[in-house]
Amino acid sequence: MSKQTRVGFQGERGAFGEVAAGKLMPGEAELVALPNFPALFQALAGRKIDYATVPIENTLYGSIHENYDLLLKHRLPILYETNVRIVHNLIARPGVSLRTVRKVYSQPPALGQCRRFLERHKKWEVVPYYDTAGSVRMIVEQRLPDAAAIASKAAATIYGGRILAKDIGDDPENYTRFFLLGRRRLEGSHSTGTKTSIVFATRNLPGALFRCLSVFALRDISLSKIESRPLRGRPWEYLFYLDFQGNPASGPARNALKSLAEITEFVRVLGCYSTIP
Repeated sequence: MSKQTRVGFQGERGAFGEVAAGKLMPGEAELVALPNFPALFQALAGRKIDYATVPIENTLYGSIHENYDLLLKHRLPILYETNVRIVHNLIARPGVSLRTVRKVYSQPPALGQCRRFLERHKKWEVVPYYDTAGSVRMIVEQRLPDAAAIASKAAATIYGGRILAKDIGDDPENYTRFFLLGRRRLEGSHSTGTKTSIVFATRNLPGALFRCLSVFALRDISLSKIESRPLRGRPWEYLFYLDFQGNPASGPARNALKSLAEITEFVRVLGCYSTIP
């Protein structure tokens, strides 16, 4: 009997990471909830799970910097990416109505993305919690009589919550980009992937970043994102995470990466992958 594929995500069942896992690994995979991002990366590196879904940026909240740092620490290649629309709902246990709510729990980013809705209820106490779906589980299991949580519709279904208000986010164009990580590259990814993520460190010289970016511009390679992160142990020096459209096996990209390696302290390809709609 073949072993079932195990796919990890951060949070409790019903988290948006689980939604992403369903898109990135459809089928009979076993979904594994892990409490935080370091635990998720460590579980994959330690072979406790086979794949991991990791959020990397949100259209409203911005980049998830912790996961950029963990991508550098762990050599776990990016296999695919997908975008998940984030739909926040106000959820309570059965029997609690909107007029009896006094406290609202959720992850800080979710609370921030529902600010206008929460501001219309000035008497409510807003309480940060470690996970959106976990906040639903907590208020239902503890039978809190005056509490609600902000989370996904799936979380309400899983934990037996009741949706008091649907789609309460400030902006309907709220999406989170997720990576699927594995322990090794997929067969043929360096010939079929359409997008590449890299990380590099520049030398501390005038115009160093300009010269790094020019290796792509001179070859008409489109850059879709660049993100700087502090270089630990070297104050005021930085790493740069960069996404470009293309495949490192193609001639232009291969030559660009070769030229980049000549003018930087190091370059690492984090993954070449396709987007799953």
